[in-house]
Amino acid sequence: MFNIKKASAAALAVVTLASIAACGSSGSSQGQQADSVAQIKKSGTIRIATFGDLPPYGYVKNDGTRAGYDVALGTQIAKDLGVKIKWVQVNADGRVDSLKSNKVDMVLANFTVTDERKQVVDFASPYMKVSIGVVSPKKAVISDASQLNGKELAVTKGTTAEAFFTEKYPDASLQKFDSKTQQFQAFKDGRVAALADDNTYLYAWAKDNPSFTVGIKNIGDESTIAPGIRKGNTDLLKWTNDEIKKLTADGFFDKAYETELAPSFTSDIKPDDVIIK
Repeated sequence: MFNIKKASAAALAVVTLASIAACGSSGSSQGQQADSVAQIKKSGTIRIATFGDLPPYGYVKNDGTRAGYDVALGTQIAKDLGVKIKWVQVNADGRVDSLKSNKVDMVLANFTVTDERKQVVDFASPYMKVSIGVVSPKKAVISDASQLNGKELAVTKGTTAEAFFTEKYPDASLQKFDSKTQQFQAFKDGRVAALADDNTYLYAWAKDNPSFTVGIKNIGDESTIAPGIRKGNTDLLKWTNDEIKKLTADGFFDKAYETELAPSFTSDIKPDDVIIK
């Protein structure tokens, strides 16, 4: 026998589920579009994550303003979008989370492209080349990775240097730090024998600290640095790819190299060592 009450209840359940599904779909769609190029322009602001303690790439000057190669790129991107920038300072291990949690629209923080990161972040076209390097005191130079066996090596959490030495040189004792500042302070204090980081950064640091030298200029595969975009945000990704292509053709990166990087590097480092043509 047909039960009217049961049928009505079933129909109501179907309607309720459909409504919930529709709301969920709408919310997801709105979330995906919240940081589209059109929405960024409408809001008048782009949120960009960067470092505050990594000269000459992203750092805060004594007067409180931001400077560096990544900062110059972010400033140009905002200009071409016709919006203001909200800088969001991050540590190395906070770059991915800043995107996933929608705290930023883009990461410009010396962000090395890796297969692991590609699983959770979309990378735009790269704008810089980089490898891992190792710096050590001139009085006790580390010129080969095998010399690190049984010695303490400083790395920053969430970096390619940490991942590389964890996998390839397990006999090195890694001391892991939350920030670049902590990492280099421990190194200068003599608490570790050496420090591993991006070679392009170490070249600049060693110039400012002449009692140290980059004994291993590159180790592992050459990598690239690229803007990080939230996974699935194809609209901003396409715009950024077009922007990198345009800026490369206009010579922006050559000019930014001369103003932001060249003064910090030793004379043996050339633009082609860093810039992607």
